[in-house]
Amino acid sequence: MARLSDIIEEFIKQMLESSEQNVLEIQRNELANIFNCAPSQINYVLTTRFTIDKGYYIESKRGGGGCIKITRIELDKNQYIKEAIKNNIMDSLTQSEAEEYIEFFMERGFLNKREAAIIKAAVNDRSIPLDGETKNKIRAHILKNILITMIE
Repeated sequence: MARLSDIIEEFIKQMLESSEQNVLEIQRNELANIFNCAPSQINYVLTTRFTIDKGYYIESKRGGGGCIKITRIELDKNQYIKEAIKNNIMDSLTQSEAEEYIEFFMERGFLNKREAAIIKAAVNDRSIPLDGETKNKIRAHILKNILITMIE
């Protein structure tokens, strides 16, 4: 079963998809009521899942139930992948961290489902028969090299 944070994130993303201008204004308290949770849970989702490096800009207005404006930023594919490789994808990645990047690239249309599945298979723990930190370092190198090849 999905965690509440995952469900809230998916709900917000669906609302943004239906928005014609990639902008969504919501009330924090109303969203909390929909999911029967504390407004702090909504804040947690916004601060961890809707960040600048994931292509979102959040404006928070205090008072009146806490209005939040979420803007999905259009990203240049090649430039974004270059920046992700340079600034975000470190020299070591766990399988789940690598899969988060792959999912994000797929959500943004940088990868199709088939490409994402192939890359996930390449960075899977079963594909790298090593232990510990060495496995994570090799995984990071594999992911970076695949992404570099895609933008060349």
